[in-house]
Amino acid sequence: MSTLCGGVWVPAATPFQADGKINRSMFVEHCRHLIDEGADGLAILGTTSEANSLSVSERLDLLNLLIEKGTSPEQLMPGTGSCSIVDAVQLTKVAVATGCAGVLVLPPFYYKAVDDDALFAYFSDLIEGVGDKGLRMYLYHIPPIAQVGFSLLLIERLLKRYGSVIAGLKDSSGDFKNTRAVIDAFPSLRVFPGSESFLLDGLRAGAAGCISATGNINTREIKRAYVGWSSATADSLQAGVTRRRQIVESFPLIPAIKAVLARRYDEPTWRNTRVPLMPLDKTREHALFEALAVGGYAISTEHGGNPINT
Repeated sequence: MSTLCGGVWVPAATPFQADGKINRSMFVEHCRHLIDEGADGLAILGTTSEANSLSVSERLDLLNLLIEKGTSPEQLMPGTGSCSIVDAVQLTKVAVATGCAGVLVLPPFYYKAVDDDALFAYFSDLIEGVGDKGLRMYLYHIPPIAQVGFSLLLIERLLKRYGSVIAGLKDSSGDFKNTRAVIDAFPSLRVFPGSESFLLDGLRAGAAGCISATGNINTREIKRAYVGWSSATADSLQAGVTRRRQIVESFPLIPAIKAVLARRYDEPTWRNTRVPLMPLDKTREHALFEALAVGGYAISTEHGGNPINT
């Protein structure tokens, strides 16, 4: 792992069959489509991938499958976090061995009353358990879900002890003040807002790009905003992707993304989620599509087309 990640990275959604098993071929097809649409890389096996509802063997299978089917490891940043340090070490070792660009690591989130010393001990055990100087770790800060996050003091301690192993951070706090504080405090880190709504502000502040769930359905336009961030049209490009994000996230985010993918691929099984998540019911799905249409975002049903076209 030596490549520093930047640009638009998409946490690819995971398709499930009616029996709850992963549809491996649809996953490969979707990941290829995202790259073709302009994604710089895939942050697979994260929140949007429903990774915490997958077994370790399922996560490893999907990682190995993508590489076997031709996805470059340098375009992969798998989520390897786990409340189990044993599982986290196993997943991270495989990611390093296969040459992934980096790993995205949640804090251990089940026990809430843990302090920075406890989190530092966890990440020390993880890094030293992997035991590879080529490891490039991206910290995953998502307190709205995990309720356990990364303070500036904890990041500083990890950087002082492990240097370039701590390569960056995805900030899904939804608080751009926090994103800006991390960027300002640690210029060496590759910082990614967890929503394209903060893409332009992030790039202007020194962020590396974004890692966004709605990249699953709007890769092309987010990439256009990333490429044009310093142009005269930057603010209008940003306004467009922000409006789409706001529409989709006004519904349960992962089921909404999957509803759009089902329409985009003309494949109803894309609606399937793994329990405890549930698909959108027909009423909410209709409301989602109507809101997108009112916003000027028609969903293509042509296989291979842009998921949401203006």
